Amino acid sequence: MALDMTEQPEAARYRARHERMCALGWTLLGLVLLGLSTAVGSLITGQIADEEAFLGARTCAKAEAVAEAVAEAVAEAVRGTDDCLRTIRATVRSAQDAKSGPKGADVFRVRLQAPVPTPADRPFDLRSNGDLAHLVKPGAEVEVTTWRDVQVSVRQGGTSETLPGLPDESTMYVGLTLICVWTTALAFIAAFGSARRARCHATGRPVTPRVGFGWAKGLSIVVLPMVVSYFSLTLWDAWTAAAMTVAIWALIAFPATFAALRWDRDR
Repeated sequence: MALDMTEQPEAARYRARHERMCALGWTLLGLVLLGLSTAVGSLITGQIADEEAFLGARTCAKAEAVAEAVAEAVAEAVRGTDDCLRTIRATVRSAQDAKSGPKGADVFRVRLQAPVPTPADRPFDLRSNGDLAHLVKPGAEVEVTTWRDVQVSVRQGGTSETLPGLPDESTMYVGLTLICVWTTALAFIAAFGSARRARCHATGRPVTPRVGFGWAKGLSIVVLPMVVSYFSLTLWDAWTAAAMTVAIWALIAFPATFAALRWDRDR
């Protein structure tokens, strides 16, 4: 419902200046978000390519053993970019409880005895309450499976554990891109609305009330992309998961945002 312009000229000029500043601020925010959208979106293709290569990887013909000479270990490190799953047998040098990440999560950190080819020469973290945390001891022999420069899994006897950080989460980049793209669009829409209200105040025309940023819009913009990304990650792989993330999110986010806009305006 439009409001009649009854303000004094000075008040109208102040409101016009305020809206122009808001329009400038929203435009600058939109440009920043556009840059973030481009940066995050540019990573999707590479992430999906890595995921497809990892999902199609086969076991290497030869397993690596710690007993090999250092020169052979170095040679295998150079060949570590092969798209195959390489098994490295090694002796545990140390195994102890530790803290990981900024939140200090409890992990069971294992280091292998040199010489071992990269990336098995780096320490890796097992679940602190996992089966291997109770089995792996210093001096024990374990098998570490690697792919390119990624530690994939650890096995001792008949017990194995998959390590975090595998190249199979490309849809999360899609979710982040969707958040950036949608907020970019809303920022430019807000800039257009502020510029329009500034013109209305300057010319004395009726001004349409603002539409608030309700919780439903926040849910559809920020939460839904990540939830749908995780859902797609569990059901599909690579480009299929990326496409389904966009499709499912669009089917939910657009109606949710539109409904929230109408609901706010009706109030």
